[in-house]
Amino acid sequence: MAARKLLRRAGRDRAGRFLVEGAQAVREALDGARVRELLLTAAAAERHRELVDAAAAAGARISPVTERAAESLSDTVTPQGLVAVCDLLDVPLAEALGERPRLVAVCAGIADPGNAGAVVRVADAAGADAVLLAGDTVDPHNPKAVRASTGSVFHLPLARERDTGAVLDACRSAGLALLVADGHGELDLHDPAAAPVLAGPVAWIFGGEAHGVPDEVAGLADHRVRVPIYGRAESLNLATAAAVCLYASAGERRR
Repeated sequence: MAARKLLRRAGRDRAGRFLVEGAQAVREALDGARVRELLLTAAAAERHRELVDAAAAAGARISPVTERAAESLSDTVTPQGLVAVCDLLDVPLAEALGERPRLVAVCAGIADPGNAGAVVRVADAAGADAVLLAGDTVDPHNPKAVRASTGSVFHLPLARERDTGAVLDACRSAGLALLVADGHGELDLHDPAAAPVLAGPVAWIFGGEAHGVPDEVAGLADHRVRVPIYGRAESLNLATAAAVCLYASAGERRR
């Protein structure tokens, strides 16, 4: 089955398409992306007749598949028997940033797809204008990333760029201050001095779970901002840190 090739990044990039699994994700895809094909088992077709009708109305091909074929397209323990083939979502960097961005999330070297999807979800919830995936960051079309985003990959612009320097230059050119989330940063997120920085147009840069933002990237930022730890926890996980930082900016903008 050709759709199985879309489980791998090379196959997705070659075809320009990716897989979306599950009723809620397919519903979001029908609202915010071009669905080319809907593959589903007989049981799923019976359960989700409204999605089948919506996909057909959108011009998607409806392809019945066996339970075994549906399982081969899933990386979950309990496949739902419902998979959409969609056009890739990423857009050029300049298009993602638009004319006057106020809040942008940059994923710099995030290898775990669940973490990348979680950052997209948080950025969407905080009202960010875009998510930029720089350097060796995992593909946001990875099935685990799509699932972790809970549909947010369809809600805001995504851009992929291997050249991290080009991403940071584009953010600066768009008028964004560069803030690195760093547990040892010189600026405390809760310090009153941080308020005017957070209230302005900013691009928050988040790195991988284990090593954070690469030093060469952090060195280009305007500020390294730390989330204070008041208890005994060693640190916050990536998704939580991203939520705290992005919401801090969103809150200051609305004061």
